[in-house]
Amino acid sequence: MTRINSHYQKLQAGYLFPEIGRRVREFSAQNPDAKIIRLGIGDVVLPLPESIRSAIKKAVDEMADPKTFRGYGPEQGYEFLRQAIADNDYGTRKVSVSADEIFVSDGSKCDCGNIQEIFSLDSKIAVVDPVYPVYVDTNVMAGRSGHIAPSGHYEGIIYMPSTAENQFKPDFPKEHADLIYLCSPNNPTGTVLTHEDLKGWVEYARKSGSIILFDAAYHDFITDSSLPHSIFEIDGAREVAIEFRSFSKNAGFTGTRCAFTVVPKELKALNDKGEKVSVHALWNRRQSTKFNGVSYPVQRGAEAAYSPQGKKETQEMIRYYLNNAQIIREGLASIGLEVYGGVDAPYVWLKTPGDLGSWDFFDLLLKEANIVGTPGAGFGPGGEGYFRLSSFAFKENVEEAITRIKQQLKVKN
Repeated sequence: MTRINSHYQKLQAGYLFPEIGRRVREFSAQNPDAKIIRLGIGDVVLPLPESIRSAIKKAVDEMADPKTFRGYGPEQGYEFLRQAIADNDYGTRKVSVSADEIFVSDGSKCDCGNIQEIFSLDSKIAVVDPVYPVYVDTNVMAGRSGHIAPSGHYEGIIYMPSTAENQFKPDFPKEHADLIYLCSPNNPTGTVLTHEDLKGWVEYARKSGSIILFDAAYHDFITDSSLPHSIFEIDGAREVAIEFRSFSKNAGFTGTRCAFTVVPKELKALNDKGEKVSVHALWNRRQSTKFNGVSYPVQRGAEAAYSPQGKKETQEMIRYYLNNAQIIREGLASIGLEVYGGVDAPYVWLKTPGDLGSWDFFDLLLKEANIVGTPGAGFGPGGEGYFRLSSFAFKENVEEAITRIKQQLKVKN
């Protein structure tokens, strides 16, 4: 009989967000009249901006004309979008990234999960704890870990505690790590690394021979001009880092799917013979083999996000969600809860009240206040005792949610 990849059975019973969905569906079935407000999964609610919609519609019309129809596009992305990304996301910040170092994809979640394929199975990985689950789970699936320990940590993976005591900025790994996953603005804590923070990580990676996998999916939510948007703003980062970005949250592409990964040509890794090999070439080979590219209309829509009107519209969306985050943050702080993030990030990270566990708090909010959030334990053991609320909702629902939480916690106390 055919055998399975047994590493999948090391995984916990369910991925975090499907488990949340299961609990919510079960509650909804039993309480059909409940008005549930969802501040859990980071899915946007505002529609695609007009400039993006118009560009997509125009591109679809092109597909109806034999003279302008397009079939398979380049796996790496169309030149028009790659150049727009290079000019607007990097050139405006005086960061050196060329169009052919940019690989357009259907999501940064996919890229963060797929990138590990091009590295040795012996590679030791380090993750922040709490952590976006994809970083850990995909490496477990590949076989880079042992089984999950009673602590909730996977054997063989290096966990870097991210706590209130260290301002949710982890210390360097105490043992050698080949691949280091960093996320800024951080999901779930909302913390943003400074230039000095990133300079330290780049220097560490250069000395240790590590590669940093830098998830900057939420960089557009940074409002403090002193904070970096890209790891490539740091000297030497091109030799030690890969960067992931997405159009999902800043331009509303969660249902349209478009993102990109930057792999500098200077970045090298060793093969079995000890020879230095281009990581850029490996990722290009992987994408050319396993990926057929993002659709032409979607890429035209993403390009439109960089037009003057597109920039104006996407910035309005970002301000809307950041205003929601402020409402959440200030509302929870007003009743004495410890809150973090929500300033340069769309997520608010809060300490659960009293001695409540994070899943217990999830159930309390769902059943008593009809609000869905994300339990911190779902991001790893370091998230236990914390809870994430997302600002990706309509303002009136955010305001109603905070009112309900205040009432519920007042009753409980």
